[in-house]
Amino acid sequence: MNIYEAKSMGERISGNSYVGRGIVIGMTPDEKNAAVAYFIMGRSENSRNRVFLKEGDEVVIHPFDAGKVADPSLIIYAPIRQYENHLIVTNGNQTDTIYDFLSQGKTFAQALATREFEPDAPNFTPRISGMLTFSDKGFDYQMSILKSADAIGSACARFTFAYPALRGIGHFLHTYVCDGNPIPTFQGEPERVSIPADLDAFTADIWENLDKDNRISLYTRYVSLADGSYQERMINVHQEA
Repeated sequence: MNIYEAKSMGERISGNSYVGRGIVIGMTPDEKNAAVAYFIMGRSENSRNRVFLKEGDEVVIHPFDAGKVADPSLIIYAPIRQYENHLIVTNGNQTDTIYDFLSQGKTFAQALATREFEPDAPNFTPRISGMLTFSDKGFDYQMSILKSADAIGSACARFTFAYPALRGIGHFLHTYVCDGNPIPTFQGEPERVSIPADLDAFTADIWENLDKDNRISLYTRYVSLADGSYQERMINVHQEA
């Protein structure tokens, strides 16, 4: 087994009906851009009733049909926020926790030490988070998963990973291994993936390989390391032609 193998996102997710929510962070092979992706999937009507929207430089999740929202607490949040030279991406309202802690001079890890997995027994969906920190020399990034330490949700296990930006390499962290009942939680380190030079290729490789029955929304962004400008793409099932 080659532990340094980097598969494409398509190879990582193709044929898997339910990887849940996913974060990808990495660098393009030309070393010009930081790459970020966030996607959501859904099985229930409540989970599927969502769209991504842009608000300034941030991304927020809104209900597609407000009249069908059963419980907004775990499905409506801002997955992408920026604080100074930090870009935050998460699968829940811990985005705001991280933002608030950074504004107080505290750290990514300190923020997540105050949070735990979602209270959605029996799945106990993990909270996954990522943060890019930009500098004159480029960027580095951290990823985190908070998950139940046992089958009954009695305690939280916390894992944080720190990565240097490497040319053409990224990491993929998702909430579930695959579909199931209960749904099995992601295990191990974030998976190494290859990052293409082209944003449209990156976006298509993810969207076209997510399960067509369960995919809901995808957001991708390439941030220029030269000047901080960015390109972005957004796809919502509910808004597709």
